[in-house]
Amino acid sequence: MGKPTGFMEFTRIDPKKRPVKQRLKDYKEIELSLPIEKLTNQAARCMDCGIPFCHAFGCPLYNLIPDFNDLIYKGHWEKALEVLHSTNNFPEVTGRICPAPCETACTLSINEPAVTIRQIEHQIIERGWQEGWIKPQVPSVKSGKKIAVIGSGPAGLAAAQQLARQGHEVVLYEKDNRIGGLLRYGIPDFKLKKSILDRRMEQMAAEGVIFEPNVYVGKDVSAAYLKKKFNSILITAGAGTPRNLNIPGRDLKGIYFAMEFLAQNNKRVAGDDILTNRIIDAKGKNVVVIGGGDTGSDCIGTSNRQGAKQVTQIELLPKPPEERLEDNPWPEWPQTLRTSSSQDEGCKRMWSINTKKFVSEKGKVKKLQCVKLKWAKPDENGRASFKEIKDSEFEIKADLVFLAMGFVHVEHGPLVEDYNLQLDQRGNIQTDDNYRTSESGVFAAGDAATGASLVVRAINHGRCAAEEIDKFLME
Repeated sequence: MGKPTGFMEFTRIDPKKRPVKQRLKDYKEIELSLPIEKLTNQAARCMDCGIPFCHAFGCPLYNLIPDFNDLIYKGHWEKALEVLHSTNNFPEVTGRICPAPCETACTLSINEPAVTIRQIEHQIIERGWQEGWIKPQVPSVKSGKKIAVIGSGPAGLAAAQQLARQGHEVVLYEKDNRIGGLLRYGIPDFKLKKSILDRRMEQMAAEGVIFEPNVYVGKDVSAAYLKKKFNSILITAGAGTPRNLNIPGRDLKGIYFAMEFLAQNNKRVAGDDILTNRIIDAKGKNVVVIGGGDTGSDCIGTSNRQGAKQVTQIELLPKPPEERLEDNPWPEWPQTLRTSSSQDEGCKRMWSINTKKFVSEKGKVKKLQCVKLKWAKPDENGRASFKEIKDSEFEIKADLVFLAMGFVHVEHGPLVEDYNLQLDQRGNIQTDDNYRTSESGVFAAGDAATGASLVVRAINHGRCAAEEIDKFLME
């Protein structure tokens, strides 16, 4: 633990953010770091709580949180980095974008602000890179086994690194022109600058991972080729099928899935050429984002940086409460109202709104016809229902609409079809407890197998799948 009385002596201090007016002018990261003395005090707030719910309940990676908090309080930074890396391949990513379920499960958060776990993690890994403590872990013995990993998001990257460190030859395929998947193209640079990924890719390449971008597996290389060339195959293609909104006017110009917008803008920030007639630009436009999650927030932040005239975010669900309700006790994830940094930058938020129709003007979207909803209390199975409020119809101006309503399942493309993989009821790739699919030698992990989830869960899934593949190959 940290200081025995630390949680009574020190209050929680969150890192400052760059001023809104300044950060809206660029795509640089918005969050700053805490001075070392203040971070040490934050680590000292970690309690001797007996059962660390942050680790056992809150963190999908089972990070050894009390251990690295204690080490930071005592000044043992390099050892803290070792502890952090023992469970997490990419703390530079999770320390930036994880919603920190560990903090909401922190024992201190029962009646006080939680320990700043995510920020401590973030500064441990950055100190490690600055000091040169992070080096390639090259295996001394090669196994002679070859694995193909398909998809370079967090699950695929974690699995590839773990397998390479076990001495296997790993080829990581990615259909886009750069490695990183959702981390590269789905998350804006103001939350995760891409040089963070590039330095980790350099480490992985030195460890033996072979990167193959611009390869659409199932089209550019066949499923049969992979089966002949590799001893095992791991599918970590993510949940790439977005949830659609099939209402009148959906085919109008100016309506896009969120990832179309975010991916294109990330490519523009990276310096990629985009055809002029295909650029999605929010400058001077009334933007409506449908969906209240993180992807929707990323659309808000990106639209404001492009110079949107006005951004409105609408959500089907009711407005969450300010505090936990009785049926949502600690240490469960709190179903409470949150405001993201992007929403803070300028956005009108609306809840309990259903979109009925997109209205056109010369073939382009011009307005949304909406109606207000009244939600009933959940039934005995936890299902909630709603009904439209009579005479509550209204319109919202919209020159640009982004659908950010989540993702339903992995793409059912040629790879899934060629291997004739069994799917679960939600359309995810079905696996057993050992991450094996219905096709011998083919494994699946991350969002491809679970549906859309958190980055920390994807990393853990990739690590666990790598362990099972290693056992399978070395039997």
